[in-house]
Amino acid sequence: MSTSDIICVTNRKLCREDFLTRIGRVAACRPAAVILREKDLSPSEYEALARQVMQICMEYGVPCVLHSFADTARLLGAQALHVPLPLLRAMPDAQKKQFARLGASCHSVEEALEAQRLGCTCITAGHVFDTDCKKGLPGRGLSFLREVCAASDLPVYGIGGIGPENIEQVREAGAAGACLMSSLMMCEDVEEYMGALGR
Repeated sequence: MSTSDIICVTNRKLCREDFLTRIGRVAACRPAAVILREKDLSPSEYEALARQVMQICMEYGVPCVLHSFADTARLLGAQALHVPLPLLRAMPDAQKKQFARLGASCHSVEEALEAQRLGCTCITAGHVFDTDCKKGLPGRGLSFLREVCAASDLPVYGIGGIGPENIEQVREAGAAGACLMSSLMMCEDVEEYMGALGR
């Protein structure tokens, strides 16, 4: 059982080595979960990659959360799915209930409360700090994160521009943890970087 509060969100295009090798290095550090986000793939391409990533995560006892492709997730017997809020709104209740863990991306208190009403078990809130992934869009800030954490009964994971230099502020804002993408895809030493995050 991982005691980490860090979730790795994947982006194979940012990887500086073989993607599956990087996933193995991340999983070996026992994060709270790995979200396989590769939304640009076709369903068949995503399914092929998900099979491999789920296998790696299983070897290390790390939850693998599939992203957006609900039908693929059920086909593969995945227990966890993360979706953008518009997709969540369109999901039938019966489909939502097929997942033990259902997450959604939220960008306001109102969206967080809507995701909760729609059956989510956790949410990501962002982007908290300025990040290259959202160039030109200023981060919503710690006050935004505090408001979402205070309003929602669900575990809230901050996302966007989070690293060793500000992770404690995210925790102090009431977040259950943090999602990291580019840093975990690009850092030289995954183990060292995870260690610098403190958990």
